[in-house]
Amino acid sequence: QVRLVESGGGLVHPGGSLRLSCAASGRSFSRSAMGWFRQAPGKEREFVAVRTRGDFTNYAESVQGRFTITRDNAKNTVYLKMNSLKPEDTANYYCAEASSYVGIPRYQTQYDYWGQGTQVTVSS
Repeated sequence: QVRLVESGGGLVHPGGSLRLSCAASGRSFSRSAMGWFRQAPGKEREFVAVRTRGDFTNYAESVQGRFTITRDNAKNTVYLKMNSLKPEDTANYYCAEASSYVGIPRYQTQYDYWGQGTQVTVSS
C-alpha cells in the first residue's frame, strides 16, 4: 500500500522560504513522476511542480524561478524548496505520485496516489 506523507509546512513572512518534504512508503517511487499541487481556500487544486523519473522538471508559471522540486530516490522522498514566498502562495500543499504516466504529468487525473497535505501560510 503506497502512502505519501507531507511535512515542512508552517507560517512564514512574505519573502521567506520553506522546504516541504514528501516521504513515500509501500514501494519505491524511483520509476514514478512525483508532483506537488496546492489548494487555497475557495479555489480549485492547482499544479505546482513535477519531477519525472528521468529528472525532467516542469513548474507552474506562478512559481517558476522561485520553487525547486528535487527528489532523493534512495530516501523515497521528494522535496519542494520555496523561496521568495508571497501571500498568494498560501495553500494546502499536496504531493502526488504518477506511477504509470509516460511524459510530464500536470493534471490531477494523471496521478495515482496523494498525500494528506501540509498547510503553508504566508503572512506578515
